[in-house]
Amino acid sequence: MGGKITYFFLATVLVIVFGVVGLEGVLLLLTGEPAAMGMGAVAFLLPCIGAWFLWHNTRFARDAHRLAHALEVEGGLPADEPARTPGGRIDRDAADAVFAKRQAETEDAPGDWRTWFRLAVAYHDARDTPRARKAMQRAIALHDKKPVRTA
Repeated sequence: MGGKITYFFLATVLVIVFGVVGLEGVLLLLTGEPAAMGMGAVAFLLPCIGAWFLWHNTRFARDAHRLAHALEVEGGLPADEPARTPGGRIDRDAADAVFAKRQAETEDAPGDWRTWFRLAVAYHDARDTPRARKAMQRAIALHDKKPVRTA
């Protein structure tokens, strides 16, 4: 729950910053000076791009949480298998062993969103965030019965 509160707080602060930067962009546009108008256009455009990224990240997190909840109800959430270091970090060799197991499961059932979800968790445990995100996006697409993009 603490993660959700932190995310909501930071997203709210970010939206406020977007508003301030956008307002400054409008004020710069209204000056009539070419250099200021150029900076104003960029200052107005940046919050729009930032809001788009915030929306997509929020939607991704919401969809991943929805899948985690569905898998929890089914009793199929992956256990916290990898061994941890004394500092609490996941041991790299243990994460690689779990990853190999999850990858084999996914290769056996490539159309099952559950295996892709577990593979995404294994990628995350192995500290491969870009591949974890792609695997989770594929799990979401399979769960929602949307077309799956292939690399």
